[in-house]
Amino acid sequence: MTTINDVLAIQKQQHILQAPVIPPDPNNIPTGKEGSVSTPAKVKIAATASTLNITIKNNTTSSNCWAYVTGIDINKNAVFILQRDGVTPYYPVSPSAVGSSLAQDCHIPLGAPGSSKVVTIPQIAGGRVWLSRDAQLTFKLNPGPAVVEPSVTNTSDPNYNLFWSFAEFTYNAAQLFANITYVDFVGLPIALSLTNTSGASQTVPGIPSNGLDSVCSALAAQDAKDGAGWSKLIVKTASGANLRALSPNSGIVMNGNLFNGYYQPYVDSVWSQYASNTLTIDTQNKWGVVYGTVTNGNLTFPNVGSFPKPSARDIFSCSSGAFANFPAATTDEMGNIAARLAAALNRSTLATNSFQPAKELITGYYKQSITNHYSRIVHSVCPDGHGYAFPYDDVAPDDAQNVAGTVSDGSPQKFVISFGGLTAAGSKREEVVHVSQFARGGGQQVGGRTLGRRGLEWMSAEEEKVMAASREEDMSGTEMVEVADLEKGLFRRRELETVPEEQQQQLMRLERLVPTALRAKLSGFLEKMEGTPAYRSRM
Repeated sequence: MTTINDVLAIQKQQHILQAPVIPPDPNNIPTGKEGSVSTPAKVKIAATASTLNITIKNNTTSSNCWAYVTGIDINKNAVFILQRDGVTPYYPVSPSAVGSSLAQDCHIPLGAPGSSKVVTIPQIAGGRVWLSRDAQLTFKLNPGPAVVEPSVTNTSDPNYNLFWSFAEFTYNAAQLFANITYVDFVGLPIALSLTNTSGASQTVPGIPSNGLDSVCSALAAQDAKDGAGWSKLIVKTASGANLRALSPNSGIVMNGNLFNGYYQPYVDSVWSQYASNTLTIDTQNKWGVVYGTVTNGNLTFPNVGSFPKPSARDIFSCSSGAFANFPAATTDEMGNIAARLAAALNRSTLATNSFQPAKELITGYYKQSITNHYSRIVHSVCPDGHGYAFPYDDVAPDDAQNVAGTVSDGSPQKFVISFGGLTAAGSKREEVVHVSQFARGGGQQVGGRTLGRRGLEWMSAEEEKVMAASREEDMSGTEMVEVADLEKGLFRRRELETVPEEQQQQLMRLERLVPTALRAKLSGFLEKMEGTPAYRSRM
């Protein structure tokens, strides 16, 4: 665990966080995105403040909710846990024994439903905000010191049978970067909102209040359809309630035989395709565009390296077997190519799109019967289609839609984490503003992404029924309208009554003129129409 990258990799794989031997550079810290090599090189921008306030809202219906904040203090190069008051840092010393208890109380109470707790953090790498309901979480210490974090794949973990979720973030000298991660599992709803010093806001709503049940129902329906084992990802409480839905990668960690051979037919078709055709990969980095063909059974990129056929485990994890142990001389470039291959395999677009990821279209994701149905379902349940569902879910064409569910800014002013989702008990939905200003891995580039709602074409008929019921429940009591500021290119979702009457006709989206059942199917066409001079001229 020499570098910051090393310790963050261990954190994701083993749920243990320890400071690196080599102190990190505060100006050049990985954001903590699931796939750091999937995106271009990092750059340094104006320094952020030394501390950041985070508002944590209790949007659940329970008064028994707690928050925990962990990470590596970048400037002290030390493991960090926030104490109960939400302000005082706790830097554990190395204990003499494995599994030692924390020396300080780090359970941060969130209070009654609808209340908020403001906590203050230093600049942190590998940061996580853990949120639990009905019971407190247990963190342990190992010699190092190393923080032993909650795990959903270790049945002996004291937190295994509890309700909890977490959001990931990095706050460094360049920016705040945060995401709602579903890479390991889907649990209790979390939403993120970030406003910068100029007033521009970004929001990721995450799954709705009944999102876990929707995901579990859809997984069971998919398993009934193909018998691949998707229902085995559902973890229930002793009473039979849904506790969480594991990702395929986490499911395989718990059951090594799960999904054995699942991807083989699709991978065979990919290898057959590129035995006689060329695969073009845009690394979106210093290596530029590279070309590969299947030679001697391996997908080979001349002067770089080659990939054997990946297994389902390799594809779901994006980091084992075919996608691991690259040659030392080309490790970074191979990792970058692997990210794009893994993303296309999870989305089942590699056989049909030979220009990756340049010609990828969201409407083409998950169209094959063999695909990452967990990821498909998670995205379909999220209201805006955004959420990190596998390690390289951030891979996207340049200046195209990024569906990873991230917020980031170099000048953060207000960062809000809503436990339970965006809608508080007994209150109206908060304003949601989508801004195409998401950093692409490593904190290098802000802006240039165009955001859009994921279409219903990803859902089966059964899932459409589930989502229709989910959205009806989530929107009850509030009439909503999507409006567009075509001059600024910002899309806002507001309560109808907040839009002045004289502006409603001016700002109305074309989709409001289309029957609800057809909106998702026609969303891409309607957005193009709204960008035409003819539509703009009516303004």
